[in-house]
Amino acid sequence: MYQPEDLSKIIAKNKFQGIWSLMSGFRTAYAGANLSLGFSALFKTSTFLLLRYFADQVVGSPTASRILPWIALGFIALAALEGSFTYLSGRLAAYTAEGITQKLRDYLYDHIQHLNFAYHSQAKTGDLIERVTSDVDALRRFFAEQAIGVGRIVFLFVVNFTALMYLNRFLALISISAMPLILSASLFFFRKVTKAYEAYQEQEAVLTTTLQENLSGVRVVKAFARQDYEKEKFDKENWQKFILGRKLMAMHSLFWPVSDIICATQMLAGLTIAAIMTINGTITVGTYVAYAGLVVWLIWPLRNLGRLIVQTSTGLVSFGRVRDIIKENREPLDQGDYQPLGEVRGELVFDGVCFEYAGDEDPVLQDISFNVKPGQTIALLGLTGSGKTTLVNLLPRFYEYTCGSIKLDGVELSRYTRRFLRSQIGIVEQEPFLFSRTIRDNILYGVGREVEHAELETAARAAAIHDAVLAFPERYDTLVGERGVTLSGGQMQRVTIARTILREPRILILDDSTSSVDYETESEIRGALENLMVGRTTFIIAHRIQSVMDADLILVLDKGRIVQKGTHAQLIEVEGVYRQIFDIQTRIEGELKQEIELAENPVLTESLD
Repeated sequence: MYQPEDLSKIIAKNKFQGIWSLMSGFRTAYAGANLSLGFSALFKTSTFLLLRYFADQVVGSPTASRILPWIALGFIALAALEGSFTYLSGRLAAYTAEGITQKLRDYLYDHIQHLNFAYHSQAKTGDLIERVTSDVDALRRFFAEQAIGVGRIVFLFVVNFTALMYLNRFLALISISAMPLILSASLFFFRKVTKAYEAYQEQEAVLTTTLQENLSGVRVVKAFARQDYEKEKFDKENWQKFILGRKLMAMHSLFWPVSDIICATQMLAGLTIAAIMTINGTITVGTYVAYAGLVVWLIWPLRNLGRLIVQTSTGLVSFGRVRDIIKENREPLDQGDYQPLGEVRGELVFDGVCFEYAGDEDPVLQDISFNVKPGQTIALLGLTGSGKTTLVNLLPRFYEYTCGSIKLDGVELSRYTRRFLRSQIGIVEQEPFLFSRTIRDNILYGVGREVEHAELETAARAAAIHDAVLAFPERYDTLVGERGVTLSGGQMQRVTIARTILREPRILILDDSTSSVDYETESEIRGALENLMVGRTTFIIAHRIQSVMDADLILVLDKGRIVQKGTHAQLIEVEGVYRQIFDIQTRIEGELKQEIELAENPVLTESLD
């Protein structure tokens, strides 16, 4: 199985150390790209030196006609060598940039999969997408253009400055007199652009989140005719991005003329002084011609060094945003010192369990205590926010209880590895989620073994989805839309139930899993699951009393505490929350049944009138 390379070292305190660590495996190629640039710069400079020789030694010489073809061949050879090494440098730089970003994307995707529930409950999907796509692409440009560009500029400067020193030291020193001004302006804009680009990227993440939420909930938007509201919300965020983008571009636009004026003034001064020296006979015409070419390739690197320093800020900001994700600790799936030889039996003991989310002052669960025997069905009932889902989320160690004890088969739950626990627990979430794949793929998702079609159908029948699947032309090979949009809510829920059944878990968690189906379908599902739940410890979260009446133990939660527990027969005999809910639901169902009977029997309606 492919495993992305561990990139945890890139979170070193210094960003440049982190970038160096990120380049592991590509440093040789990067060095080759820079070395190729060095040779390219050397051959470029040699062209001007050959031009000097041609102007001073060949022009006007009696042997010019014999030497001229060799001079021309020399120019062609130098141009060919320069182009070849420039091409090689580009290939190696592209290999480095694409290789590093591929490695980084693989690691980020894998890393995000292994972050804990607490992180995903707070992180915004749009922001994560922005960091994994836009910010990683900014890093790709950094390695392909900016990092390699710095190497090219350094080589061009060193080679051309050395050549100028060879031609005339005074002209060489004059030609770099503006360097302090260019570097100062570059560093000033670097700080400004860094802050502006960081704000711009954050706003782009907000805009991506807005778009992602709108597309995910497009059916709700259309159902409530909220297109205008959504458009105004998007326009507001888009305008904010426009303002920040304009500010960023204004800084870039201000930097270019400033650097151009400094560099042009420097070049004009150098050429003027060199011309005067030529007229006075201090230097030869060939030296002037060579200087005129070399000074351009000396000033140009200085000007572009400033540009790259400013642009590098975007790459560093993106790298910092990527590092923020990598800094998050992974959920240790294999942390634990106890590994059973086989499957768990499903005996659970909760003793004084409490839990609170990080940063919250009020506990979500308080003093939760009850016992579960293997194969029993436990029902959790209570108002929204009473802690039902949080309680069952402690079993697969999605969250760690903050006090008390939970023992599974007599062993503290924290001693089991998360990977093992989750292989023994099947969960049907309150909000069903299907991938944009076939119905077959969605049912088989996470099974981890070969499954015969007959076994697939058995699970589908148990979930009361088989007949609905047969109604589709492609049957089990029907491709469901994004997030299962092809199916109805009840059909989506039953597909997720079939997926859980096929895993054959020892502990089953049904988190209000029949909330999206009608009474008839719920009855079918409950009847089909009765045999499958034998021998499995099952937790049922429900709002309907009828869904939990047959449970071995019913826990009624209120504000994170168990306020009542017992069987249906026991709880219905005493005053309390359970009986209040039962009475309300019974009355509503009775009234609904009467209305249906009246609607179907007009004669009865007239007699009542």
